[in-house]
Amino acid sequence: MTVKKHHVASKLKYWDDPGDGSKPTPIFIGKGHITNKRPHKEHEFTISDVSGDESQYNLDSHGFQWCQHASYEDMFTDDERIKAAYYPECEQLIKTTTGARKVHIFNHKVRRGPTQWHHLGLQNLANRGPVTRTHVDQSYDGAERRLRWEFPAEADALLEKRYQIINVWRPIRTILKDPIAVADSTSVPDADLVGAEMTEDGFMGESWVVRHNPSHRWYYKFGMTPQDVLLIKCFDSEEKVARRALHSAFEDPAYQDCDSRQSIEVRCLVLY
Repeated sequence: MTVKKHHVASKLKYWDDPGDGSKPTPIFIGKGHITNKRPHKEHEFTISDVSGDESQYNLDSHGFQWCQHASYEDMFTDDERIKAAYYPECEQLIKTTTGARKVHIFNHKVRRGPTQWHHLGLQNLANRGPVTRTHVDQSYDGAERRLRWEFPAEADALLEKRYQIINVWRPIRTILKDPIAVADSTSVPDADLVGAEMTEDGFMGESWVVRHNPSHRWYYKFGMTPQDVLLIKCFDSEEKVARRALHSAFEDPAYQDCDSRQSIEVRCLVLY
């Protein structure tokens, strides 16, 4: 059966490179607050709906992969329950999908807030919403920083083997407003990526911000349900496959007036 596509003409926000060689403004997250003053600029793209063709995209070929997976968790309102019950589900999903030896989850984010949540002032993390800026959570250097932070005694040995950072991204309710888009890794050269420091609760990591390139190819799945899980690869030490996928929320003009998006992402170190 042919699925009707819902492609979207929208705008994606890219880092506004000042062109003078200066580094992106650092981000600070902690004590219930996030400070993010990096300048971004909107650029027009068509974001292609993969509905019906999800199997054509996988972690090694494109840097992302859709899976069908039902969770026993429903509301995602209790952090301790998320850690006790949902983390093991995510670990098993990644092991089954990738064949990994071990999965170590280092944090998660629940998002229920409005689109412009960054501007809510103090305690804005209590209203965490979608990130409407193109990015990758870890740069190549940032991935090693995270590995060393999580496994200080074992890091040197682990660095000799393949490892990845993968986000398990799931809707809490069916998503129409502010869906998530991912970019085909093969359409994004390393030259478009710029390392940017981000400090969260004492850990100084490094993410990628992105220079605009009209050749980037963006995809999403229309109307994702809580059973539609998106695996987003943020890093892979294997250089012969897709190593990272840009991602960003975007506005679909047809659904701007819907309720705020609800989603959860779980961030995983994947060891082989």
